[in-house]
Amino acid sequence: CITGDPREVRDVRFPTSLGQHGSDAMHSDPDYSAAYVVLDTDCGLKGFGLTFTLGKGTEIVVCAVKALARLVVGKSLQEIVSNFRGFYRLLTSDGQMRWLGPEKGVIHLATAAVLNAVWDLWARAEGKPLWKLLVDMDPKRIVSCIDFRYITDVLTEDEALDILVKAQEEDQMLKEGYPAYTTSCAWLGYPDQQLKQLCTDALKSGWTKFKVKVGADLEDDVRRCRLIRQMIGPNNTLMIDANQRWDVDEAISWVSKLAEVKPLWIEEPTSPDDILGHATIAKALAPLGIGVATGEQCHNRVMFKQLLQASALQFVQIDSCRLGSVNENLAVLLMAHKFQVPVCPHAGGVGLCELVQHLILFDYICVSANLSNRMCEYVDHLHEHFANPVVIQDAHYMPPKDPGYSCEMLESSVKRHQFPEGDVWKLHQNK
Repeated sequence: CITGDPREVRDVRFPTSLGQHGSDAMHSDPDYSAAYVVLDTDCGLKGFGLTFTLGKGTEIVVCAVKALARLVVGKSLQEIVSNFRGFYRLLTSDGQMRWLGPEKGVIHLATAAVLNAVWDLWARAEGKPLWKLLVDMDPKRIVSCIDFRYITDVLTEDEALDILVKAQEEDQMLKEGYPAYTTSCAWLGYPDQQLKQLCTDALKSGWTKFKVKVGADLEDDVRRCRLIRQMIGPNNTLMIDANQRWDVDEAISWVSKLAEVKPLWIEEPTSPDDILGHATIAKALAPLGIGVATGEQCHNRVMFKQLLQASALQFVQIDSCRLGSVNENLAVLLMAHKFQVPVCPHAGGVGLCELVQHLILFDYICVSANLSNRMCEYVDHLHEHFANPVVIQDAHYMPPKDPGYSCEMLESSVKRHQFPEGDVWKLHQNK
């Protein structure tokens, strides 16, 4: 039984802006942060969860988590997971709090943090890493965790069950891992010398897929993208990411001028809410061989449904903390499979690599069984603050072995980085 209340909700912030880590055309000084949740139980088992933020405003997410606490405390794990769809809907459809969303914004980020902790608790109770919990689960039970409301026009429960029954590809992942790409070499605020050194080091470590932040200045983008392409060679993969900087026509014009570096995709070219805008961009860039990728700020499964229906994206970028945890991500993985659009998760943030590795492993083993044009983002920041950090070998995510969802932070790190009283923030009062 879940006890207390998530008073164990902590505002944890890392001063990544000091080194320009995470900087892009729209977020020039991010401090990678998390609303961090610990669920206590009467048997001593704990569940750990988080949702990702960029610093200021994390305290608002913490308040939202506390508002959801009354729906969680007092329930047993068995009570929750025996009707997980019902519990998901309880959190997302409270008659008063859903007005704050519904299923979007701060309240949905808070829902993700709580549900991530519940999934972590369940995996720990079963003694399995979360990806293995899902892989071993009866397909009917997996489907029972998903809320199909609003998406049955493109995916029914029977269709989902049919998809899950067909795939089973575990051995390759255990041996080789899941392919990754790196964003850590080319944050927008990095000077050229740092870009060159990071690219050189990454190539030596076996990286072949690189993403570059663009969107602030066209001439600078052309120069930086040429530099990166020269560094990585003609045969390695390059992607570009504008983080929602442009209007639709501007995006088409700007990216056309970057076509010479042969990017596989342009990520978040315009407002994440503009589904038809993304479709227009995708259609215009298709003759250049450039796809559109988006999803890290896609509110919910309904928006993903429409993006897929409109052929507005060629790469689906799920996020383990933007959507309603594993439950809602399962729905998107299944819809993406039906539309035959590859899933390349977003993981640029604290804890996101640790979380999303489980989802993409499940996607390969039980949904897609396909690695064509598929890769998972990796950023080399802040993993040392986690009890079970990701393991990367030869630019591949190796399947986690420890029970849970891999998002337990070291208590010493939490205390040092808790805002505003942690020692780290006492040193940076102006932040």
